[in-house]
Amino acid sequence: MDFPIFHLDGMGNRMLIAVIAILHVLINHGLAVGAMPLIAFLEWRGIKTGDRRWDDLAYRFLFFCFIITTTVGALTGVGIWLSASLVNPYSIGSLIRIFFWGWFLEWIIFVTEVVLILVYFLTWKKWIGEQKEKHNRFGWALGIFSWITMALIVAILAFMMNTGDWKNKPSLWVAFFNPLYLPQLSFRTPLALVTAGLLGMFLTYFMIRNDRDFRNQALQLFSKWVIFFIPPLVLGAWWYWSSVPRAMTGHLATALTTMGFTEWHEHLIKGSMVGILVIAGISLLSLWKPNRVPRFAVLLPFVITLVLLGYFERIREFIRKPYVIPGYMYSNTYRLEDYPLLQKEGVLAHSTYSVVKNSKEITGANQVQAGRDVFMLTCTRCHTSNGMNGVTAKFEKMLGKGEWDREVVANYVENMHGSRTFMPPFPGNADELKALAAYLSQLRQNPEKSLGSQNEGIYGVPSKDFNLTLNPQ
Repeated sequence: MDFPIFHLDGMGNRMLIAVIAILHVLINHGLAVGAMPLIAFLEWRGIKTGDRRWDDLAYRFLFFCFIITTTVGALTGVGIWLSASLVNPYSIGSLIRIFFWGWFLEWIIFVTEVVLILVYFLTWKKWIGEQKEKHNRFGWALGIFSWITMALIVAILAFMMNTGDWKNKPSLWVAFFNPLYLPQLSFRTPLALVTAGLLGMFLTYFMIRNDRDFRNQALQLFSKWVIFFIPPLVLGAWWYWSSVPRAMTGHLATALTTMGFTEWHEHLIKGSMVGILVIAGISLLSLWKPNRVPRFAVLLPFVITLVLLGYFERIREFIRKPYVIPGYMYSNTYRLEDYPLLQKEGVLAHSTYSVVKNSKEITGANQVQAGRDVFMLTCTRCHTSNGMNGVTAKFEKMLGKGEWDREVVANYVENMHGSRTFMPPFPGNADELKALAAYLSQLRQNPEKSLGSQNEGIYGVPSKDFNLTLNPQ
């Protein structure tokens, strides 16, 4: 089967997914996976010391996390599914078939997590006295289930970077326990805990206003929490980095910046290292001299952590290119095993949603339209025409602002995978390559937006006499 082609020519499809996914990861790691065990620990400390102030601080912290995770966190979680299904339904379909029971289990765990946070939050003021320890156990259970949710999803994220022996032994367990699963999980777990501790340090200034002595105690506790988990974070990062395939780490310079600024990647790496030192330094200062730490100083390491976490997600998504599933499916949604057929018969012959139905029908009159169809089918998962990551801007850097020679454009597209290995090979045949070059060349003189199916355009209406399909999943 085939799907209508959804495309945003302004912000681009990949930016749509990136904004939603990164926001979700920031909330999931900091306010769910990391914060829930920290909150349970604060409540436990209040029970053991008999100091009601720790219990009040834990409740305020939970209230903040409860509001954010059940609103923005939940919406962005659904948003990832919606955006990914719109932009790349083939890859989502493949991943669902591979990880069906894993995703099904994750759904059950997530529902349990929602029930636990509701019980934990709504019974906080009611389960007191002898019931307090029972209530605290719900907090620890919530922390465990939050971590299990992440642990299940990390298996899929790691699989999208290294499938291991899955192609030879196609089973859920081989896919789940891929070579990058444990290294990535060992990195994300302490990262979430460190992020939660830094958030606690920052929120302390707003949650404890009139008790300077207790605020200093809270800052010291959060600092100990952060410092305790920094060593496993560093070790997990080293294990994860050393496990990433070398072919992917070769894309790091471009992943860190952009095509035009790859020479700055060393500065960004050094800046990240300085940021980690700032986090450790302020945490140590908060531990030894909490009364001398201004509010902006505890905000800085938290912001740095969010920036680094967001950039980590960008890098993880980029370095796995040109694949969406390594060795199986390219980021343009075409399977590697389908390339011989597509490069012989063409992508138009196997597309429901296109104006020109076959490369044999390409003429001088419809060549540009055929090229537009090929562009929508093979390029728009990552590129726009004139928006973010637009092809016109990229060709202008290479060919200038004058008229582009179609043969030069076609030659570049045909050989781009050899020079820029993070881009998939062109999947179509020779006639479609010429048509694509014609379309890209005329974009220089006639800029236009590439409209997707959501605009009620042609890429949402199947050809009436279409009778040939290919399922690239």
